[in-house]
Amino acid sequence: MSRGIAFVLGASGQMGRAAVAALVEDGWEVRAASRGGVVDEAWPDTVRAVRVDREDDAALAEAVGEGCDVLVDMVAFGRGHARQLRSMSDRIGSAVVISSGAVYQDDRGRSFDTQGRPDGFPRHPVPIPEAQTTVTAGESTYGTRKVALERELLAAGDELPVTLLRAGAVHGPHCRTPRELYFVKRALDGRQVRVLAYGGLSRFHPVHVSNVAELVRLSARRPASRVLNAGDPEAPTVAEIGDAIDAVLGRRTETVLVDGPPPSPSVGETPWSGAHPVVYDMSAAEDELGYRAVTGYARSLPATVEWLAARLHGKEWTEAFPKMAANYGKDALFDYAAEDAWLAEHRAG
Repeated sequence: MSRGIAFVLGASGQMGRAAVAALVEDGWEVRAASRGGVVDEAWPDTVRAVRVDREDDAALAEAVGEGCDVLVDMVAFGRGHARQLRSMSDRIGSAVVISSGAVYQDDRGRSFDTQGRPDGFPRHPVPIPEAQTTVTAGESTYGTRKVALERELLAAGDELPVTLLRAGAVHGPHCRTPRELYFVKRALDGRQVRVLAYGGLSRFHPVHVSNVAELVRLSARRPASRVLNAGDPEAPTVAEIGDAIDAVLGRRTETVLVDGPPPSPSVGETPWSGAHPVVYDMSAAEDELGYRAVTGYARSLPATVEWLAARLHGKEWTEAFPKMAANYGKDALFDYAAEDAWLAEHRAG
């Protein structure tokens, strides 16, 4: 017996693909909506692909049609998208919307937005509970826009019950900006050494796509207005992540640790690097939803590494992952010449 209709917006992304599969398995009739109307080969034939541009309010309303029991939004961003969803509240039973852990700030107002400033790294409590203060809602940064999204949706109250999932560092296949690329490409390029700032102790809580999908599945079953963190059962250090990827590839890389910040922007900096740990408290999801992680970081890595290696085969990394190159810069992550020069100087004393 069907649980009802689930409309998944952003179904072609890494989280959307996993969420569609989890909802289908749980008995939902799923409409998988994306700009390209993508059909994942892993989905069963019962999934109905829908082509829609979520920036087109009329087109989205038409795609939702007479309504759905739950709308899952993987790509909502900012107050405008929240109002778009609220405008259809008479046709949506409940919603599950992806937010971000980037919304948090520490007790001195420091957040991801301030990390580039002197003493700008946030010192969050470990772990960070959902009650921790957030940045001010606005349109200026990723974090402020996610807060604006949250505030507008939570204001809907009983009109539209919404679960907001504050995701950590998302990982798994189909990622457009895979942090694991930093170590996988270096291994495939035959690099024998890596440099890690902050003593290799940086921690940025990851969440695998299957764990996000599990939180979506459980939230869809239990509609309510709430905010929950979304993370894996563990938050490994960046050094532990490098070692875990080495283990998958059957290699061993020498690690040179730097106390303090990176010696240069292209040496020792990784997609997880930070002066202080970012770890999310998952107890609320466990208590309210009965959430139990589907997988752990190390256990999930083989599939991610295999997918990354296949994407890189015969291509420049900037071609395989153009958004990653745009976000981090063409040379910042893999400037081997700068790294070798620093290593030579470092070893010479």
